Amino acid sequence: MQITATRREQLDFTRCYTAVRSRDRRFDGVFYTAVRTTGIYCRPSCPARTPAPRNVSFHATAAAAQAAGYRACKRCLPDATPGSPDWDVAATVAGRAMRLIADGVVDREGVDGLAARLGYSPRHLSRLLRAELGAGPLALARTQRAQTARALVESTELGFADVAFAAGFASVRQFNETIREVYDATPSQLRGRRGRNRPTPGAMDLRIAVRTPFAGRALLRFLADRAVPGIELADVRADGTGWYARTLELPQGPGVARVELADSDGVGSSYVPLRLQLHDLRDTAAAVARMRALVDADADPVAVDDHLAADPALAALVRRRPGLRVPGHVDGAELAVRAVLGQQVTVVAARTAASRLVAAHGRPVETGVDGLTHLFPDASTVAAIDPGELRMPRARARALAGLAAAIAAGEVSLDRGPDRAEVRRRLLALPGIGPWTADYIALRALGHPDVWLPTDVGVRNARVEHPDADPERWSPWRSYALLHLWTSLSDPLGE
Repeated sequence: MQITATRREQLDFTRCYTAVRSRDRRFDGVFYTAVRTTGIYCRPSCPARTPAPRNVSFHATAAAAQAAGYRACKRCLPDATPGSPDWDVAATVAGRAMRLIADGVVDREGVDGLAARLGYSPRHLSRLLRAELGAGPLALARTQRAQTARALVESTELGFADVAFAAGFASVRQFNETIREVYDATPSQLRGRRGRNRPTPGAMDLRIAVRTPFAGRALLRFLADRAVPGIELADVRADGTGWYARTLELPQGPGVARVELADSDGVGSSYVPLRLQLHDLRDTAAAVARMRALVDADADPVAVDDHLAADPALAALVRRRPGLRVPGHVDGAELAVRAVLGQQVTVVAARTAASRLVAAHGRPVETGVDGLTHLFPDASTVAAIDPGELRMPRARARALAGLAAAIAAGEVSLDRGPDRAEVRRRLLALPGIGPWTADYIALRALGHPDVWLPTDVGVRNARVEHPDADPERWSPWRSYALLHLWTSLSDPLGE
C-alpha cells in the first residue's frame, strides 16, 4: 500500500488493518485507528496490542476520530505525527484547506475567511471537507488548537491561560473542556507527563515530526548556501549537522525560529527540534506550520526514493542521500521576490542582491539574536521601490516591481490556498515572469512535488552523465529528482 494512494484506497479496511497489524510507522498521520472497546484512537504504529478487526474503524483525520467520539491514545500520542503527504501530492481543496487551517486561518478569519481563500462558499467547503476528511472546518481547527495546546503545555512553563490564548481558544474554559475531551486528561496532568528536560526561558522548544529517512544535512547545506544576512543564519558543523535560524513575519507580529538539522535513518518517524521566540504567542500555530513547510515535514521519503531509484539515472544519487527533502519556505511573497532576484544569476549573486534589498528596505526588528536584525520587505514595500535603485537589468527590476504589486494587491496569492495551476497562470501573465520563475515558486512556495526545470543551468550541468534520461519517468516526484541533481553539484561525493 502506497502512502500516496487515493483517500478511498487509504481507508480501505483491509489495507489499513494490514498496516496496523504490522505497526507500520510510515502510515502515522495518513490515517487513524479508532477502537470501539476502549474509546480511543491511535496512530497505526501504536505499540499496544492489535485490536480485533471487528472492534476498529479508520478515519482520515484526528478530527474525524474525535467527532466520532474517540479520545487520543495516551501511549502513542496520535496527534504528534507528520501530516499526510497526499495533501501536497494531490493538492485537492481538502489538502489546501488543511494547510491553511494549520496556519491558523480559521482562528483569525473564521470559516468564511477560509472559504474565501479557497474560492468556495462556506457551506460547500464544509460539505467537501466532511466528505474528504470526515470533519468540517471548525472541527479540524479545534483539533489543531488542541494539538498546539498540548505541545505548549508539555514543552513550556507558560500559564494555562497563556497557553489557551496562544493555541487559539476563545476562553480558558473552552481550553480546559477541549483538553479533557480530546486527551482524557487535565492540562495539569499533561504537564506532569513531560520528561526531565526543562523549557528554555524566553523560548518555546517544540518538535516537528518527520518521516524517515530524513536527509537533514543536505537540507541544511541548501539553506545555508542561500542564507541572506539580516534575516537568516546558519551554522554547519564539521560533520554536516548544525542549525538554521531566521526571522518570521507572522500575523500578529515578528518572531524567530531555529531548527536543528541532522540525518535520521530507518523507516518510521523522527523529530526536528524547533525553537521559537515570538512577539505574540497567538502566532505559535502559524510559526510551526511555516517551519514544517520549510523542512518538507509531510513528505513520504520511502515512496519517493523507491520510485526514483528505479531509474538507473538516479539510483546512485538516491542511495547516496536517502530521504532528501525539497526545501520549502516560510513566506511565499519573499520567495517570489528572491526568485526574480535569482533569474539568470548564480546562487551567490542572488543572495547578494537579496542582502542589499534587506539592508535598504527591510524592517528592523529586535530579536535578541546576533545577526538576525530585519524582516524581509513586504510586497507593498518592494512594489514601491524605484526600479532605477536596483542593481540589476532594468527589465528584471520592472518584473520585480510588477510581481510585488500583484502580490500586494491580492491578484496573486502564494499561501498554498489557491489552485497551483491558477497561480502559475497568473504568474506567467505578469511581464518578465517566465516558466522557470513560476515553477521555482511552485517548487518552494507552494510545495509542489512534481516540478521540473528543464532550462535550469544546474539541471543541465548535472545531467551531463545522463543526457538521455527521461524526466517524465520521475513523475509525480520530479521536484525531488531536481533536488538530487542540484545537490550532486555541490556535494559530488556525498560527503
